[in-house]
Amino acid sequence: MHVEVQNLDKHFGSFHAVKNVSFAIEKGKLIGLLGPSGGGKTSILRMLAGLEQPDDGEIVFHGQRVNDLAPQARGIGFVFQSYALFKHMTVFDNIAFGLQVKKVGKAQIRERVTELVELTGLSGFEGRYPHQLSGGQRQRVAFARALAPEPQLLLLDEPFAAVDAKIRQELRSWLRNLIERVGITSIFVTHDQDEAIEVADEIMIINQGRLEQKGTPWDIYKEPATPFVASFIGQSTLVERAVTLKGFEEEGGGVETKALIRPEYIEVGPEHEFTLLSATSPGIVKHLHFRGSEWLVEVEVDGQTLTTFRSLEKENLKPGQEVRVLVHRAYLYNEERNWVLENPLKRDPLSVII
Repeated sequence: MHVEVQNLDKHFGSFHAVKNVSFAIEKGKLIGLLGPSGGGKTSILRMLAGLEQPDDGEIVFHGQRVNDLAPQARGIGFVFQSYALFKHMTVFDNIAFGLQVKKVGKAQIRERVTELVELTGLSGFEGRYPHQLSGGQRQRVAFARALAPEPQLLLLDEPFAAVDAKIRQELRSWLRNLIERVGITSIFVTHDQDEAIEVADEIMIINQGRLEQKGTPWDIYKEPATPFVASFIGQSTLVERAVTLKGFEEEGGGVETKALIRPEYIEVGPEHEFTLLSATSPGIVKHLHFRGSEWLVEVEVDGQTLTTFRSLEKENLKPGQEVRVLVHRAYLYNEERNWVLENPLKRDPLSVII
């Protein structure tokens, strides 16, 4: 493994910021640290960088324990949320700064900076100062500066937070392509789940100082390991009592069981659209929201409002209309366990109405 963290722990006074966190990262992977604000993501990143010292635990880079190494000796590049560019330096000098500190020869510096300027799409801007650049261009300079000393690990603290939504979308794709071309192991902090899902090879969900789950975006979305992950990733409707859902009445084994249901796991429409009619519940359309490519439908079932999507190609629904609602899949949890379940009635051939 390129990066290994074992039992990492950190307090800030009486606040327990990071709690016994362990993980391993393969070389060349782009990892997203995702979670709510104050959950411990940046604290983990800063300990990896050497900007904070852990109270306990081991940090290992390519087989070497680095806990006691200074930041500049760890072979890392760091991209800050606020760019942290030197205002009095040109683009060229900003990128060259780390190489100059390492006393690299002038010819080598020029060669490396020219390479990175081309790689990051900054050709023609070498002589400009940060205030003469757009937010996206400044962020590209920050990336180039971090990559200049050829680090073994790239750390990024909410790298797109300071740019507007349109530029942020463009930079996501650009970063993904850049990391693939350079082949550097990278870890970035974000609280934007769309950003993490789009960019990262793997995601680590951090909440209240703990690592809730690590896996590919697909695995985390389809098979959340904890109730927090299930509620945090994507949209979900919480149903306090799973026994009120058609097909899920027997689940829970006598223990009070809750259900989280994603919109795409709910099907809603007139009765004639369903063959598994006995697996459906009656519902009333409460609200319809046009989303351009689809409808967002709010439907009331047994006093509970569920949210789902409906294709524009299907028959239009109207507020107040009586419909049938089929819950295909739910994430169930109680004090004893949590699990994902397909609606059992969908497997029962006797429930099919022909």
